[in-house]
This record gives sequence, structure tokens and C-alpha cells, in this order.
Amino acid sequence: MIDYVDVVAGLCWGDEGKGKIVSHLCSQGNYDIVARWGGGSNAGHTVFIDKKKYKTHIIPSGIFHGVKSIIGPGCVLHPESFFSEIQYLEDNGFDTSLIKVSPYCHIVTDDHISFDKNNLAAKLGTTGKGIAPCYASKAARTGILAKDVLEEKFIWDEKLKGKILCEGAQGVWLDINQGLYPYVTSSETLPHAACSIGFPIQKIRNIWGCAKIYDTKSGKDPRFPKDLLDVPVLKALADLGEEFGVTTGRRRKVNWLNLDLLIKSLQITGSTHLVINKCDIMEELGIFKLFHKELMFFVDISQMKAYIEEHIRRNCPLVNKIIFSSSPEVV
Repeated sequence: MIDYVDVVAGLCWGDEGKGKIVSHLCSQGNYDIVARWGGGSNAGHTVFIDKKKYKTHIIPSGIFHGVKSIIGPGCVLHPESFFSEIQYLEDNGFDTSLIKVSPYCHIVTDDHISFDKNNLAAKLGTTGKGIAPCYASKAARTGILAKDVLEEKFIWDEKLKGKILCEGAQGVWLDINQGLYPYVTSSETLPHAACSIGFPIQKIRNIWGCAKIYDTKSGKDPRFPKDLLDVPVLKALADLGEEFGVTTGRRRKVNWLNLDLLIKSLQITGSTHLVINKCDIMEELGIFKLFHKELMFFVDISQMKAYIEEHIRRNCPLVNKIIFSSSPEVV
């Protein structure tokens, strides 16, 4: 029997700190299962455990806390990358027997990766990990399922019970339906898509929406022109925040927070909790700006936080709690 489901989702373009929130929630001992519902190894989560940094790409962050970690049927998996990640976790002392893959998760092949690198990466700024071609094969009903490739010990029996935490990949503005097409990912990133793991939407208790106090984007998007990389103050912000993609190592484009889009993504996702990360980075920069209809300036971080909270409370009645986080380790 399922007790309840909590969901952690990105509210922007990914890279918002979802892994940290999943790790923090799991550290409280409140979950029996952590499940990922979409994407593949094109995503990445950075997690700090006892001040040591760990990175994963497809395996949910529950693994760092001894929680059963499931890769759901809406995900796509490249076996070689998966086994490499398993080895990395074993080498660091984590119990990889807790990792299970839905039998209906689709397999990324070398042909998918080759097509991505040769036809999509330069044009759309994809990671070249074969994700879009794999989802195309899935939609065409020509895909390969995990149950036909992986050893039985990795295959999930698809039984859900207890307290479940769902881990999102990417963010709202990369969602294939809500993002700026074609500069999107190939899966659904909104929290409702977590139901594809196999539970009714009525079981969702809390939705943890995650953002940063400034915006970042990996890859191409007209809203993040290349010349942002050359703006000195934004470059300084990127350097302070160590804004490099976990999967690709690419420097992320950085811009001031777009509060209009954040409010819209909160409304779309129905987030009950909002975590705004990297407030310490903005404070270290010492320059406080955001977009809300126009570019706005603030004298300090407290004034900026108060303004953000006021307008979110006014426009997003489903948000019960707002947390401004300045720690890379905990919420």
C-alpha cells in the first residue's frame, strides 16, 4: 500500500539543485523508495555527503542514504553508462543492490548516440547522449526494453509501497510540452509525469519546486544568447557558482532571475514548497538584480528575498513554504 508520494521538480532549465533536496529529504529517513520518472544520462545531480561531493546521472539520489532507488519506465538508459555509474557508487561504498530499473525503461543504443552527436548536438545543443533518438524509437514502437537487456537482478518488480519520493530531471522550461520548442528535452519534466511510475495523482502530498536565485542554462536557447558568456558581472556570478554542467562540463550561460517565469512555473507545477538555492553566491557577488517586467535592482540580499517572497505569495497560493538556501549540502 502506498502511504504518500512527494515529488522534487525543477522550476527552470535544470541545474537547480534537485539532487541536494532529494538527498536532504532522504537523510531524514522518511522514504522507502526514491524513483526517477524521466530523462536519461543527459541529466546530472551533485550531492554532498559528509562534505564529500558525489555526482550521478541516471541513478536516483536516494542511493546515498540506503534507500531503494528506481529508474522508472519513463526513463531511458544506456547500459554502459549505467554500469559505469554502478561501479562508481560501489567504489565509494554505497549499496548498489538497492538500484532497480523498470522492465519498461527504454535502452539507449550506440546508434542513438551516434545519431545524436552527428545530427542534433550542434543544431540544438543536446548532450549527445542519445536521449532524443531513444525516445523517438520508443514513440515509433521500435525501441528495446530494459527487461530484454539487463540482468534480472537489476529489474524492478514494479511493486510500490510505503513512502515514495520522486526525483525529477531537468526543469519546467525544458519540458517537451511547456518549454520553448525545439530547445527542449525529450521527456516530460513536470511533476504530474511522476505518476508514470505507477501511482494515482491523489497520492501526491508535497511538490518541492527547486530554483536558483539566478537563472542558468546549458546548451542552446534563444532566451540565453551566447553573448551572456561575455558579460563581466554574469561571468563573475558563473565563476562564483561554479556553473558547469554535471554531464557535459560545458559552461552554463547565466542571467538574472526571471521572476515572471518562476511564478509561472510555480503555477504550472502546483508546487507546495519552493527552495531557492545559491543565495550565498548572490551575496558573495554583492550585486542584487532580477527581472520582473523589467530589470530591478536591490540594495542587499534581504531586500531581494523579501521582494521575491511577496510576489510569490501574491501569485502562487498553493505555495505553503518558501526556503532561501545558502548551503550546497542541506535545504
